[in-house]
Amino acid sequence: MPLIHSAYPGPPALQYNGHLQTIIPSLTRKVAGVTYERERLILTDGDFVDLDWIDGGKNRLVVLTHGLEGDSGRQYILGTAKLFAKHGYDVLAWNCRSCSGEMNKEFRLYNHGEIGDLGEVIDHALQTKRYAEIALIGYSMGGNITLKYLGVHGKQLPDAVKQGIAISAPTDLGASAVLLDCPTNRFYRNRFMKKLVAKVSQKADRFPGRLDMSQLRNVKKWRDFDEFFSAPVNSYRDADDFYTQASAVNFMPGITVPTLLLNAQNDPLLSPECSPGWLAESHEHIFLETPRTGGHVGFQIARDEHTYAERRALSFINGN
Repeated sequence: MPLIHSAYPGPPALQYNGHLQTIIPSLTRKVAGVTYERERLILTDGDFVDLDWIDGGKNRLVVLTHGLEGDSGRQYILGTAKLFAKHGYDVLAWNCRSCSGEMNKEFRLYNHGEIGDLGEVIDHALQTKRYAEIALIGYSMGGNITLKYLGVHGKQLPDAVKQGIAISAPTDLGASAVLLDCPTNRFYRNRFMKKLVAKVSQKADRFPGRLDMSQLRNVKKWRDFDEFFSAPVNSYRDADDFYTQASAVNFMPGITVPTLLLNAQNDPLLSPECSPGWLAESHEHIFLETPRTGGHVGFQIARDEHTYAERRALSFINGN
């Protein structure tokens, strides 16, 4: 499909660069009026993920997948849930393993390429509520997971899955890892690293001998962390294998339902490789929208309680 000309009007005046468009919504935006009902789903390997529902008895469902070290309570998930619930959808905002406030049981954690858990969440929704239509929406890491899931399953998708939306998705993980090491991205790198080190340390304590925590002293780049920790805890051979197997861009050609990728050009965490225009131009089902501004999971609009990303996701799913 041709690249989409974005209608995003731009952020509030004080958010004059990509960093402010990323950080201000993350730290200051509040979304009121969302009440979830929590359900614990036991996975086939005996582990669990926690599901947060807005069940209005509708026959249409949106499944929301959060970003790295996020959860169902992040402002971008709450805003999306609130908007879709108001427009006739049930909402299922699921929390990846270890992200719902309780450490998961197995050695493994979650990662950008883990699509089996999303598949089990979707299957569970269909088995328990029999939805006629399901749309998948993912932010950042969740966008990559969504795109990979759609691409891997292709024509074998559950019939009810009709659309996908990925917002601020790092579809090329190797390129994004390099970008995280830039001095201007130290804030994000340190924030992610602190949380992830805490989690792998818990895994090392619970599963002695499985991780070599002394390698932390050798972590000079983000790639080093992936080599020593992300790869082994998630059963990848090494960082290269992780980046190859987890990057959605390697699987997106298999997508068979209308799918929107919304990435801002000034996103500080995404390299140009994460917005594959070459693929969108030649693919029947992939729509790529790259507004000039928006930051990473930002896209705020002055005097609007919802972001452009949230409203764009709704209009796309409704065929606009």
